[in-house]
Amino acid sequence: MATNRTFTMLKPDAVADGHTGAIIKIIEEAGFKIIAMKKTLLTPALAGKFYEVHAERPFYADLCQYMSSGPIVPIILEKDNAVADFRKLIGATDPSKADEGTIRKLFAKSMTANAIHGSDSDENAAIEGSFFFAATEQF
Repeated sequence: MATNRTFTMLKPDAVADGHTGAIIKIIEEAGFKIIAMKKTLLTPALAGKFYEVHAERPFYADLCQYMSSGPIVPIILEKDNAVADFRKLIGATDPSKADEGTIRKLFAKSMTANAIHGSDSDENAAIEGSFFFAATEQF
């Protein structure tokens, strides 16, 4: 059963390039309500814990290094059909294959520096949101 919340995270490249406000504007204009948001910095250990599902993959170390290279902005969003609608809004992981007007087409530099993360399921949205926000922070 689909829920009405999802998790996203603006990645270090998007934050460093000053795209935070523009990306949030696109998200809100698409009908998503921000439930919780903060700017934070992941340590390499915390990045490793967040991405531990990928620990056996060859890109894991580079991913953890990249995700701890600068501030990020984790956000919990609310909207009907949140996960699926948000995945459409952000576009394909590879920005060269992303649809025109999607966040990744507009702001991503590469498959690694792809500006934004979006949960791929309701279950992962709950897990990922809980990683960054205590229940009392989720209004």
